[in-house]
Amino acid sequence: MSDTASQVLVGSGLTVLSQPLMYVKVLVQVGYEPLPPTLGRNIFGRQVYQLPGLFTYAKHIMKIDGRAGLFKGLTPRLCSGAIGSVVHSKVLQKCQEDDQAEEVRSSSKESSLEKVIKETSQEMVARSAATLVTHPFHVITLRCMVQFIGRETKYSGVFSSFVTIYREEGILGFFSGLIPRLLGDILSLWLCNMLAYLINTYALENGVSTMTEMKSYSQAVTGFFASMLTYPFVLVSNLMAINSCGLAGGLPPYAPEYSSWLDCWNRLHSEGNMSRGNSLFFRKVPAGKRYVWEEKRFH
Repeated sequence: MSDTASQVLVGSGLTVLSQPLMYVKVLVQVGYEPLPPTLGRNIFGRQVYQLPGLFTYAKHIMKIDGRAGLFKGLTPRLCSGAIGSVVHSKVLQKCQEDDQAEEVRSSSKESSLEKVIKETSQEMVARSAATLVTHPFHVITLRCMVQFIGRETKYSGVFSSFVTIYREEGILGFFSGLIPRLLGDILSLWLCNMLAYLINTYALENGVSTMTEMKSYSQAVTGFFASMLTYPFVLVSNLMAINSCGLAGGLPPYAPEYSSWLDCWNRLHSEGNMSRGNSLFFRKVPAGKRYVWEEKRFH
């Protein structure tokens, strides 16, 4: 219980610290660009037109809403993190206890690959359960943030937001964008763990001190690689969570009315926007598009 409590406290602290970054990221994912491109230099020193980065974007938000404006949607996100940590811990513990009971009955010894598959499967079940339980809070978080675009106050509190979503969209409204989010989490987890296993088993030699140190970092490296590959699922999930919810950020001209998450995926792919919001630094201007000042977006 103390481990779970410490995880909740640490997670809550990280959530508060990362809130401004996520806030800016969500607005960029929607396609909201309140500031026009400026002439700057890329990482190679060449002069190019760039979109405002994280800090410039955050300053713009502070100019309008003050420092507190950077923390819109923090309360439901803290609820999501705390409840998710508890659910994840309890489900994972139950899976491990069931597995230990099965090991007692079985005399066969499992291989290293079987162990990785078993542990990954347990983690997948725990993460999926936590995502399923906390997704309504995730939806409310995103909608609170996107209100910045149209200056709405429709989602002003956690409880009132639950009432609003249930009244307007029913139960399914709480799970908008759930499928791509689950798929992305599962694919990222399996890619990360299987790549780390392959690297540690076949690419790095055992018994060498430097190799042992490198193995400890392989999980972080493969995790970053997996998150990059599965980012489109995160983008589609977030866009579906706010689509047609009555907010300016989820309606034309920022977003068409998507019939399904696959429709959203296909449209983003055809427009070349599958990585929109993936980077908040050195953001280049979309090719073949012009900035529309009145709409604060590219068209």
